[in-house]
Amino acid sequence: MKLTEEMLIAVLMGGPGAEREVSIASGKAVVKALEEKGYRVVGVDVVDTEPTLPEGTDLAFNVIHGTFGEDGGLQRYLEGLGVRYTGAGVKSSEVAFDKNLSKECFLKHEVPTPGSEIVDCSDGPKLPGMPVPFVVKPPREGSSVGIRVVKESSEAMAAMEHAAEFSSDLLVEEFVEGRELTVGVLNGKVFPVVEIAPPEGDWYDMETKYPWLSGKEVGSQYTCPADLTFEETAIVQSAAKKAYDALGIEVYSRVDVLLNSFGDPYVLEANTIPGMTETSLLPMGAAEAGYSFGDLCVKIAELSLAARP
Repeated sequence: MKLTEEMLIAVLMGGPGAEREVSIASGKAVVKALEEKGYRVVGVDVVDTEPTLPEGTDLAFNVIHGTFGEDGGLQRYLEGLGVRYTGAGVKSSEVAFDKNLSKECFLKHEVPTPGSEIVDCSDGPKLPGMPVPFVVKPPREGSSVGIRVVKESSEAMAAMEHAAEFSSDLLVEEFVEGRELTVGVLNGKVFPVVEIAPPEGDWYDMETKYPWLSGKEVGSQYTCPADLTFEETAIVQSAAKKAYDALGIEVYSRVDVLLNSFGDPYVLEANTIPGMTETSLLPMGAAEAGYSFGDLCVKIAELSLAARP
């Protein structure tokens, strides 16, 4: 099926998760971009797990970040309705969103990634066997929700207790000192690398990603293309593409990679519903590759329809 101007596109935004406000910003930007391209568009604020779509919806453009939108739940619901949707399918969404499943997949396909262990906290928070420094991550939360970087042993239990509020099967990763990079992938095409520089003394968490949500005056700074050598760029892009392929992601994604001082890449995760405002990181990489924000939105819609004829 081809995208036509007669089709009705429902842009699904909001959602029941922690990233609701960010998703609404993405949704409004996508609605505006598609309208300016001449398409019939309706924005839908999703508040539960059984949203009502406008009658005659031909394509659901999913920009619900995190819970429900990115974990396979919305995809399964839309398939039950017989409605086509953008982005990754049920299975790849489930695996990419679950950091434990992603890690297993990365190891199986030899994707470079930090060493890790899963700590079962079903009977209460406990310390990992891994020495500090390490990073504690609830496996099924987006946008750094619940994540703690532990550099001193005295901080470890508090970090485990905090993360255990979100999940009982916590992922603990080796802390890798390196440059924070992210790479968009669209239908197998790898975009230029974006470098992320959090404010000095901070790390890339919810507050530094979205300072407008927390009232902070200064957020992270971004550079695209990242100031890397040709060889470093190739290494990072190759690692991102390998992760995208290993997870079986359809249509598009944004892959987060650390690059240490020895030039070794470490894939952290793949985001199947990344931010979609005009200043978000996937559109930033796409712009460097020659796609306007509107062109990117249309391309995602076209590729998604082609993937689900």
